[in-house]
Amino acid sequence: MKIGFDAKRAFLNSSGLGNYSRNTLNALHSFFAENEYVLFTPEVKSNLFDNYQRFKVVSPQSQLAKKMKSLWRSLFLVPHLKKHEVDLFHGLSNELPKGIHTSGIPSVVTIHDLIFMRYPEFYKAIDCKIYFKKVKYACHAADRIIAISKQTKHDIETFFHIPSEKIELIYQPVAPAFFEEKNTSEVLKKYHLPERFILAVGTLERRKNQQALLQAVYSAKIKTPVVFVGKQTSSYMTGISQIIKENEMDDQVKFLNNVPEPDLAALYQSALFSVYISVFEGFGLPVIESMASGCPVITSSVSVLPETAGDAALLCDPANIEEIAEKLLMLETNEQLRTTLKQKGIRRAEEFHPENYAKKLTSLYTKILTETNA
Repeated sequence: MKIGFDAKRAFLNSSGLGNYSRNTLNALHSFFAENEYVLFTPEVKSNLFDNYQRFKVVSPQSQLAKKMKSLWRSLFLVPHLKKHEVDLFHGLSNELPKGIHTSGIPSVVTIHDLIFMRYPEFYKAIDCKIYFKKVKYACHAADRIIAISKQTKHDIETFFHIPSEKIELIYQPVAPAFFEEKNTSEVLKKYHLPERFILAVGTLERRKNQQALLQAVYSAKIKTPVVFVGKQTSSYMTGISQIIKENEMDDQVKFLNNVPEPDLAALYQSALFSVYISVFEGFGLPVIESMASGCPVITSSVSVLPETAGDAALLCDPANIEEIAEKLLMLETNEQLRTTLKQKGIRRAEEFHPENYAKKLTSLYTKILTETNA
């Protein structure tokens, strides 16, 4: 099979859709190398996707196309798919190129979440309109839709009236690095971290709820350092800085960004436990990354996070500071509970191993092509 991919996010996004795209492509190449994978991207940046040379990569070549690269993958991609004779195209991040439905090329789209519809207050109005238009087209144009959680599958059926049989539930994979033992002492030295700390991974933004974590840490009188790993958004960081200043937590809180995947795995393996108390997610990859690394997890009791975590995490209401504080204190002081969650988490993470994911995805591609050629 020759499969084409919208690979923009693999090259340009450091987290979220970028992780999903890179993990997908690497899993397919590792476990089904007999297939040919062609990556279509408006821009190539090797700093995030350093092993992209293993794939055939197609990007704008003419000066005009380069000037219009933001529109290239949305409006002008179909002729390139035909030129490279792909058997099937997979849109990895919520959208498909215009005209794919009349091209004769079967297509799959992965829909990660419909947060922009459930919580429009987190987005600019114009962005919500653009996202709606793109996702609606992709859902109706695709031969199959991949939902990364039961919640997302339900939302697609509800908001876009898509029949259930058109949607495949395939949980996203975790990168192999999180299953591998790392040299934690070297990484702790590199980032000047203590041996005992609480880890919180994810973009620092309102939806991820890091302010509530800091308020709960202070409320519970926990003195263990808290390490945040993720891109900072200026508006939300103002509130975080205020909490730190008011509660004199400057020496307790550390921020890291652009941490390479192997180092992130080492941070999970070193942490006392991790906390991911987001208000709403499409999946919540840091929860499974943490579990794969043998790090106990506290996560939210709302949205998709109980589905992602299974019975392998401690759950709390992300809007209840007192409850968050209680769970933090419980996990910090109870070594047996940490050990139990660690063991459960390792077993849970195996379900998201890239080999299992690659088998399910390849099976879906084969099924679609068989149906198309029947």
